[in-house]
Amino acid sequence: MGVEKTLERARAGSRNLRFSDVTRLVESFGFELVRVRGSHHIFSHPSIAELVNLQSVNGKCKPYQVKQVLDIVDRYNLKLEAER
Repeated sequence: MGVEKTLERARAGSRNLRFSDVTRLVESFGFELVRVRGSHHIFSHPSIAELVNLQSVNGKCKPYQVKQVLDIVDRYNLKLEAER
């Protein structure tokens, strides 16, 4: 699935997003994977102090974590790399 489509589905409140799609979305906003500890994938952004934590459960991303990502994107007015 494309990044724009994943963002659209996340904003619509979909609770059934693939972990790989959300990971690609987060990376499209400029986040980088800094470490993996167990099931926790931790991402950081060079200009933001907050970290993003994503977990895969049966290949799906936890809905509350998708909401946290969207909150960070809105709070810091982040744009997709293609839109920069």
